[in-house]
Amino acid sequence: MDKKELQAFIARRVAKELKDGDVVNLGIGLPTLVANYVPEGVEVVFQSENGFVGLGAAPEPGEEDDDLVNAGGAHVTILPGGAFFDSSISFALIRGGHVDITVLGALEVDQEGNLANWKIPGKMVPGMGGAMDLVVGAKKVIVAMEHTARGNPKILKKCNLPLTAKGQVDMIITEMGVFEFTDEGLILTEINPEFTVEDIEAVTEADFKVSSYLKKMEV
Repeated sequence: MDKKELQAFIARRVAKELKDGDVVNLGIGLPTLVANYVPEGVEVVFQSENGFVGLGAAPEPGEEDDDLVNAGGAHVTILPGGAFFDSSISFALIRGGHVDITVLGALEVDQEGNLANWKIPGKMVPGMGGAMDLVVGAKKVIVAMEHTARGNPKILKKCNLPLTAKGQVDMIITEMGVFEFTDEGLILTEINPEFTVEDIEAVTEADFKVSSYLKKMEV
């Protein structure tokens, strides 16, 4: 898979986690693609921390409205029943526990469920944005990311970069498989049939167990 196909694959698998009636926040980058793959018959409400609910899929080329952008500045659509509001209301939704699922990218995740996704020391960044609030306020936190960065593991024993939050990640979905955090630690629950467990172990620094009910990853 090229990069575009890989990201679409991850986004399609994330979309399978969405349940009818969920309020869902999608982080910048890859997670925004999830809105394009909501399963048929499932209605979810997408929330953007820059101040609206009711996001739809990306607009068709030429149909973009510069007044309709998500928190990352990408063009979006808004569905019937959508609403706009200021940041105080947006973050009241997040901090009040009204977001069922947040999907974020990551620079690093470790085996304790810690997340680093906002800063690389020495590089200019605009700030943390809503990530810190989202990972604490949402009921379920899904990290959607490529498994490695330039061949280097991103799922680590311990994060090296500044943390966004400690122990808040519930699930990691990459092009290689699906991991879930449980009382027994990090568990590989699904595997892309193009890879073996040994392939995953070779590019994963974190300690993880393989579920006795390991399933084929389907999108």
